[in-house]
Amino acid sequence: MTTMSSRCARFAELSATEFRAHLPEALAIYMHAMGYPQGTAEQRTPMWLAHMLRDGWRNVVALDSEDRLLGLAYGYRGLVGQWWHEQVRKGLSRRGRHDGDWLDDYFELTELHVRPENQGEGIGEHLLRDLLADVEQPKVLLSTPEGPSKAWRLYRKLGFDDVLRDYHFAGDPRPFAILGKRLPLDPPADAKRES
Repeated sequence: MTTMSSRCARFAELSATEFRAHLPEALAIYMHAMGYPQGTAEQRTPMWLAHMLRDGWRNVVALDSEDRLLGLAYGYRGLVGQWWHEQVRKGLSRRGRHDGDWLDDYFELTELHVRPENQGEGIGEHLLRDLLADVEQPKVLLSTPEGPSKAWRLYRKLGFDDVLRDYHFAGDPRPFAILGKRLPLDPPADAKRES
């Protein structure tokens, strides 16, 4: 476990074993943040465990002083044949777009969630920056529900561009946006002022 502290949270990159120990708590945050019904965790648990085996999988979590999870972010190298990659490729193709550049050599930001009571404290941005800091791929892609939200504002603030809008993933009635950003991220605004 690698850790870094902040005024309200301690940020750590966990091993797969350490992350598994926090999995029920992480899934509860995910279900609440995404508005999914009870029972979703049982469906997602095997998927998240499988994600941990993917090439380039990494995570960052935010913990309080009692090691309670405040937020999490994880992802891995996106590849042909992975469900999400194929969904995005089909969505682009249906719209007559072939953005092979976006789908070539990217990091998939699979999950980024913060407890609702801790949102607005900078935890999400800190998680995102830490997660992407040492990524080998030259760009990152993610999906997020359409519409105004704190997550949406964070991605726009950090310069994420539209790759595909109003896309419907199988099993979720909401429209999603696929957003992308070339890496590295720009430094935080306060770091720019200090230099």
